[in-house]
Amino acid sequence: MSSLFSTFTQHLDVTSIELEVILSKSLYEVLNSPKLQQELNSLDIVVLKETLPTAGAVLAKELPPFYNWLKNELGVKRVPDSPDHTTKWVVGFVNNQESLTHLVELHRPVPRPALEASVPRLVGVFAGVEDEQIRQEWQKAVAALCLVLVVASREQDRLNLGALANS
Repeated sequence: MSSLFSTFTQHLDVTSIELEVILSKSLYEVLNSPKLQQELNSLDIVVLKETLPTAGAVLAKELPPFYNWLKNELGVKRVPDSPDHTTKWVVGFVNNQESLTHLVELHRPVPRPALEASVPRLVGVFAGVEDEQIRQEWQKAVAALCLVLVVASREQDRLNLGALANS
């Protein structure tokens, strides 16, 4: 399985040095950064919208075992009971109906180690898509969304450590 860093550098236009800098920033800084906007703007929304049925089929097939893995192996307590939640959210994001801040709020309860361990596997659910352009575009989109989640999770850990140090 691919590592967190190699997943991001493989699917996003970011070097490992840039990635380290991004991961050290606050969520606010990253959400408002030209680099994230460049990544999001580089997504081929036309291809993503046209291939939503393909993505939906992949997610419907791959997410139940992924959720099982999250729950049973990583100990994540709140796991969706069907792939519908994730599929609807991805469709909503592609159609500009869901925000990145809402995505972050939905994933706040997930412990950072579990979140980071799940990124390569989640991006990898599209590895079996035969059409290279479709596969790459969906992996890039999921990697970009996951990057925001990892930044938020790391920021939360830093805030929690700061609170502990001050108590």
